[in-house]
Amino acid sequence: MNETKNRLFANIIFACIIVAGIIASSFIVTNAVVRIKSQSNTITVTGSAKQQITSDLIIWSGSFTAQSPNLQDAYTQLKTNKDKVLSYLTDQGVSENELVFSSINTNIYYVISTYGMYTNDVDYYQLSQTVTITSGEIDKITELSRSSTDLINDGIPFQSNAPQYQYTKIADLKVAMLAEAAKDATKRAQMIAENAGSKLGNLTYADMGVIQITPLYSNEVSDYGMNDTSSLEKEITAVVHCKFSIG
Repeated sequence: MNETKNRLFANIIFACIIVAGIIASSFIVTNAVVRIKSQSNTITVTGSAKQQITSDLIIWSGSFTAQSPNLQDAYTQLKTNKDKVLSYLTDQGVSENELVFSSINTNIYYVISTYGMYTNDVDYYQLSQTVTITSGEIDKITELSRSSTDLINDGIPFQSNAPQYQYTKIADLKVAMLAEAAKDATKRAQMIAENAGSKLGNLTYADMGVIQITPLYSNEVSDYGMNDTSSLEKEITAVVHCKFSIG
């Protein structure tokens, strides 16, 4: 009988401990919730601004080669090709001030033996050079980049690269775009605060996001920002993350 009473008493004590623990836990959680709510007096929003821009600078390059078993002959041939390229470009209305020829790149190709192994004997030398044009005449240079392969008809192994389109006033535009994005963030915060029955306070924190310069109508983005040079027409997007106090 005593053993039964002792067991019943022990169960009651154990139950009381559990109940006490639940009550204590509820108190701690309640205090935590209240503390979080009391500190939640800010609002964080993201503002953005977009603008379409048209490139005002084009950078285009093309390369040409010459090869011969004799290095001096290869160099002479390359110089002849360079003169023809220069004459062709100036005839197309390109100013010599707009173009730059790179230094000569030399590759040596060795004879391969009947066993498929390279020997120490030179098979031929291949020399290459690149011409780069930087101009504000977008349409003319774009067309030139397409028609320049006509040089092949003159016996010049010429390879045209894709033009790069840039906007030279991008630094000033970034500042203006970030300001517009900040205004957009303020408007968004004002609307959210009003809908919540609160009053928007001061700006407490602002973080400028990356700038995205993408082809027009593109939805491509990057965490590190983008600077598209492949398209003439572009869109610049600026993002700002802002935190405001509310009351």
